[in-house]
Amino acid sequence: MTGDYQIEAMTREDVATAIAWAAREGWNPGLADAACFYQAAPTGFFKGVLSGQTVATGSAVCYDDSYAFCGLYIVAPEHRGRGYGLALTRARLAYCGNRNVGIDGVLENVKIYERIGYEAFYENCRFHGEAKAISALAPEVVDLGAASLGTIRAYDRQCFPAHRDSFLNAWLGQQEARSVAYVEDGVVKGYAVRRKCFEGFKVGPLFADDAEVAGALFDALQADIKGALIILDTPEKNPAAVSLANRYGMEKVFATARMYQKGMPNIANHKIFGITSFELG
Repeated sequence: MTGDYQIEAMTREDVATAIAWAAREGWNPGLADAACFYQAAPTGFFKGVLSGQTVATGSAVCYDDSYAFCGLYIVAPEHRGRGYGLALTRARLAYCGNRNVGIDGVLENVKIYERIGYEAFYENCRFHGEAKAISALAPEVVDLGAASLGTIRAYDRQCFPAHRDSFLNAWLGQQEARSVAYVEDGVVKGYAVRRKCFEGFKVGPLFADDAEVAGALFDALQADIKGALIILDTPEKNPAAVSLANRYGMEKVFATARMYQKGMPNIANHKIFGITSFELG
């Protein structure tokens, strides 16, 4: 690594460029991911700059004083294997301080992540399928919007290690997305978001009390996009989530290792049928 390599904060425009890199890598990000991610933590995105040129990107979103998540880690292909990515990662971990830091790491690099303090706990599996028309949707499923943050904030916190109100406000209100909740007798029993991606649609998060509620939410989010590619990232730690994907005839296309620096957070893993994103947790 040469001496003219610097770690710098990313601007909103830089984050958009990183999302374009992610698309080039085949990650198939959402069309509004850059805006939503940046709103979650405007100071949590970093780039490695070599002689004025960006050669590496990565995020370090600190949700509160105890939890952070790192992602969007990409090194330009022509600069890989030279230490630029590792230097960026060490800078991001320093930024996270004493927090428990999570990542979704590619499986072939698990040993590398272990050497810098991460421990693998389970895999998150990406499933692809074809959206199906559903004739009878559950009447308990209702549409949400940005104004519904208060309704689902408490439910989200059961399934995520920290409050993330700024992110949720953007995520629920993004264009070309649909957000739904399962509400029975005034009680929220699950919610889900579908967003348009470079290819098809991703559902995430998909949080629900049980498989029946998760299925009802998933039905609602595919009924109006019949025939389109639909994508769900499910944690293998919840067998009911994997069973749900299999029940809809979806195909597993790859997996990541969910890793943490300070142990697995105490959350309702049995309610997680689809994670929000590989980039922000």
